[in-house]
Amino acid sequence: MAEQRVRWGILATGGIAATFTADLVDMPDAEVVAVASRSQESADGFAERFGIERAYGDWASLAADEDIDVVYVATPHSAHRVAAGLCLEAGRNVLCEKAFTLNAREAEELVSLAKERGSFLMEAMWMYCNPLVRRLKSLVDDGAIGEVRHVQADFGLAGPFPPSHRLRDPLQGGGALLDLGVYPVSFAQLLLGEPSDIVARAALSDEGVDLQTGALLTWESGALASVHCSIIGGTATSASVTGSRGRIDIPYGFFFPDHFVLHRDGRDPEKVTADPADGPRGSLRHEAAEVMRALRAGETESPLVPLDGTLAVMRTLDAIRDRVGVRYPSETGEPEGESGEPALTRA
Repeated sequence: MAEQRVRWGILATGGIAATFTADLVDMPDAEVVAVASRSQESADGFAERFGIERAYGDWASLAADEDIDVVYVATPHSAHRVAAGLCLEAGRNVLCEKAFTLNAREAEELVSLAKERGSFLMEAMWMYCNPLVRRLKSLVDDGAIGEVRHVQADFGLAGPFPPSHRLRDPLQGGGALLDLGVYPVSFAQLLLGEPSDIVARAALSDEGVDLQTGALLTWESGALASVHCSIIGGTATSASVTGSRGRIDIPYGFFFPDHFVLHRDGRDPEKVTADPADGPRGSLRHEAAEVMRALRAGETESPLVPLDGTLAVMRTLDAIRDRVGVRYPSETGEPEGESGEPALTRA
């Protein structure tokens, strides 16, 4: 028996929105019914590209569209609080890109709003929904490598990015940490939970965003995590989990792996590969499928990407920024834009 189709609205028309929508239109139980941008021209072009029926030149019209079951928010993270909040206020369910918001305060506001409205809310941390990452977590939780002692993860891009690029723009929440560092931090906390102590250092740009950041996270168990992110150097983008009785190594692209290697003391290494049936390596369909499963089940959050976990990651990102001295204009009282909303590129 075919699953009931879930009707999606897409808020923003940038690269990640296009990637997600391309996966959605290939899913038989998903239907993309509307798209919104702050530019009607951009919305119309996106709608034509993907065969979407309705295109709105403002976010509020999408939020008010009662034919939509869930809205995917794909703006820069500086606008997540405004965009997702608008949708939640209108009674829409929301899947919001990561970093979830600029800071933990904004994240807590969205979570509270979703709970008040009884709406579904989830961070689009696709790594948590990836079948192979779920397999890795299951092995770790089952004690395959003993007690976790150390997690290492990095994500860096070579750049260089000009000061005008969103990754360098404080008004758009620029810097390596929120855009890239959210992956290593989320990976560590997937396995170990929220750390008890954080030490961090960063190289900052003239604009005041982090060009690269390294952090050492510690837990009361004695476990450590070394995380690094960069927009000035291409890293291995790999990860490893070391336990008391073994290790798991994930090569390039640890957040969407095609395989990992399990080393257990006294045994030969085991290569664990992705199931070809899970689709292309970079597919976002797993997080979409989890959202649709949860909506059909009447759930207001996903057990794979729980809101408490999202809030914990945001608290860690806040702590790292505090230690390296990165603050955004909306956090310091500086002007943000003519409308009073966070400034962002047209999406």
